[in-house]
Amino acid sequence: MKSQKQKLDQAVTVLQHGGIIAYPTEAVYGLGCDPKNLSALKKLLVIKQREKEKGLILVAANFEQLKPYLLPLEKNIEEKLLKSWQDSHRPTTWIVPVKKEVSDYLKGRFNTLAVRVSKHPIVKELCEKFNGAIVSTSANISGQESVRTVEQVKQIFENKIDFILDGETDLNAQPSEIRDALTNKIIRTAN
Repeated sequence: MKSQKQKLDQAVTVLQHGGIIAYPTEAVYGLGCDPKNLSALKKLLVIKQREKEKGLILVAANFEQLKPYLLPLEKNIEEKLLKSWQDSHRPTTWIVPVKKEVSDYLKGRFNTLAVRVSKHPIVKELCEKFNGAIVSTSANISGQESVRTVEQVKQIFENKIDFILDGETDLNAQPSEIRDALTNKIIRTAN
């Protein structure tokens, strides 16, 4: 049986080679890929049956991993994001202005991108080993309920994705709240 380190290494290798993985996040399983790999982004949207125009979320181990995608933020806004990720008992995803060169497959029809620094130990280690942010979209077919267990992931995606990294989600948690970083407006509540 493989150790957790071996499984993480395998997940990173799959990401590096343009594959799609499923992995646990704070509340639900996520589907992810290398955000810089256009063919992986296209494949992920097909698997999930998600419209390109909606955009995707990036998750990272730290803010530095997100900066290559984002326009520079005012110091007070950056501090607000960092504080929310460090202090909050529940995850917050922020909508942040994005660089022009970021793929439409990531940002959708927007000039912003949804980003989150995760406290989930598997997500943090995965991003650290990958040495960058990864795509994080809920593991479900668009419009259907998100899945919270590895068994549910296997039922829906086993023959469609390249690797499943098993781990725990908080079955009582809700998907992250989404807020606009510039206006602080709540886009999606976490209740």
